Amino acid sequence: MIKLSNVSILRGGKRLLSDSNLVIHPGQKIGLTGVNGSGKSTLFALILGNIHADNGDFSIPSGWRIAHMAQEVEALEQAAVEYVLDGDHELRRIERGIAEAEASGDDNALARLHADFDAHHGYTARSRAEQLMHGLGFNQGQINRSVKDFSGGWRMRLNLARTLMCPSELLLLDEPTNHLDMDAILWLEEWLKCYPGTLLLISHDRDFLDNIVENIAHIEKQEITLYRGNYSAFERIRSERLAQQQVIFERQQREQERLTKFIERFRAKATKARQAQSRIKALARMESVAPAHIDSPFTFRFPLSDKLSSPLISVRDAGLGYDVEILKKVTLSLQPGDSIGLLGPNGAGKSTLVKTLAGELQKLAGEEQRGEHLRIGYFAQHQLEALDMKASPATHIQRMSPEAREQQIKDFLGSFGFRGEKVDELVGSFSGGEQARLALAMIAWQKPNLLLLDEPTNHLDLEMRHALTMALQEFDGAMVLVSHDRHLLRYTVNDLYLVHDGKVDVYEGDLDEYSSWLAKIKREEVNKANELEGTVPSELRVTAQDKKAKKRLEAELRQKLRPYRQAVEKLENQLDKLQQELAKIEEQLGDMSLYEDSARDQLKKLLDKQAELSKQASDVEEQWMLASEELETAEENLTNLAD
Repeated sequence: MIKLSNVSILRGGKRLLSDSNLVIHPGQKIGLTGVNGSGKSTLFALILGNIHADNGDFSIPSGWRIAHMAQEVEALEQAAVEYVLDGDHELRRIERGIAEAEASGDDNALARLHADFDAHHGYTARSRAEQLMHGLGFNQGQINRSVKDFSGGWRMRLNLARTLMCPSELLLLDEPTNHLDMDAILWLEEWLKCYPGTLLLISHDRDFLDNIVENIAHIEKQEITLYRGNYSAFERIRSERLAQQQVIFERQQREQERLTKFIERFRAKATKARQAQSRIKALARMESVAPAHIDSPFTFRFPLSDKLSSPLISVRDAGLGYDVEILKKVTLSLQPGDSIGLLGPNGAGKSTLVKTLAGELQKLAGEEQRGEHLRIGYFAQHQLEALDMKASPATHIQRMSPEAREQQIKDFLGSFGFRGEKVDELVGSFSGGEQARLALAMIAWQKPNLLLLDEPTNHLDLEMRHALTMALQEFDGAMVLVSHDRHLLRYTVNDLYLVHDGKVDVYEGDLDEYSSWLAKIKREEVNKANELEGTVPSELRVTAQDKKAKKRLEAELRQKLRPYRQAVEKLENQLDKLQQELAKIEEQLGDMSLYEDSARDQLKKLLDKQAELSKQASDVEEQWMLASEELETAEENLTNLAD
């Protein structure tokens, strides 16, 4: 296990952890949360051995292999798939040994190394690497392209694939979804659910956390507190603690009133009954967790322009694209109050549609009408590049409104978390999250009546995402949102549109149904690519080439299930033992002499023991049921992988 005992860490003169304790057991999947600068990355550095605790004791099993995602990739000439295979260091060591043995003619060493290669599943390594790349969004034509040919975001995907390729007992992931779209995130979720080792995950995507982790380790006030359950459970538990204060309760009531107003407006659309039901369930959960964010430093909103047009913008039979039409015959009209979420696979044309609405891309065909009072607030994926790195947040706002008073600007920027000296610091020294906040602040300052947001949550932490969700719910203008953050979509948009196969259509399903549809589309694309190349899926190719390889794959899948089965068996044995002890107590309680006055103390002891054992049995039974569900899910997921 990993164990921190009274650990204290100082970095740059700032105390991040003080007498902190944490125990992480093998096989646990834990989400690491806390505000920016609280010490999450520092804890990773401690585990990796890059820093040492200033006080206290830290221990980790000496034999554990650790996989950790690097934050940068060099512009290498190496083929992408070979770069991913480099993640398996032992495989590469064996391959180098084979090459040396062949060159020297050492047959004994060569035989031993080939046996090691077989035991290390070397014959399936390339197909496994390709599967990782396909899951993260690479197509077959990109597999052998040079690393240097990919953009920064795609290189980060290569880094992630390389990390997953590394056999490990401990996997450390810091914001792995930052450069992924929704289909890649859904694939990664399933992969991590099946990961048999210990996982420590930093993420600002609450749905991602909810679907993977079993515990939350929260860093706050220089201490680490471990909460049982996923992120939603953590929010509920923390909110219950905070809700004891009257000021928190009053804030919660205001948020509930705001959410209820929003849901009533949404439910009024009879054609959206299914989405309304989904939103009502989400509302019930959000009402109970609002206090968990009461101490958030962000309290901003998007003020609406004084004048509106109806429609704000409309396009009819439009052809959209650059030189060639990506989307054809697009018809869309945006009225004040409309809020649309765009869904669709990567590369389907979502950003193309948003850029066209923003006026950054001219349509290739069709008609367009823009309202007289249209004011667009546009957040693009490259928005941060437009910031002046040598100017401060206050300067950015002053340039837009030279007549604005200094205190007015400071008050406004304070709602986005820029307070004190931060208002006058140069943007070049800011983190990606701080720059994204400033970009959103600049949009809010302009009082738009149409928000066009293309992946606005990239770089934003959980508190800022929560504040953005609240601000978008209150916005009375029109909005078009592209986001891989399912939580943000679920809570802010009334209508879903699907961008797919060159079309933009209303999507009547909800996000859960879309996830299933997306998985189906990906399977169809892979099958189609295999047919065009005259091949079969990689697992079947391996079977045709080497029947032993399939047996190894099946054994590997069984090995991954072992921790789940062991957990269920252990809990079953505990439950049997407790039930046997309970039966003995109940047998003793059947002795009528115990109910005489002289045996009162003995009776009390037996009843207390019975109550204690009953509680233990109830707790163990609940754990057994959860473990059984996890085993069933793991068996299903692994079966799908094998198929």
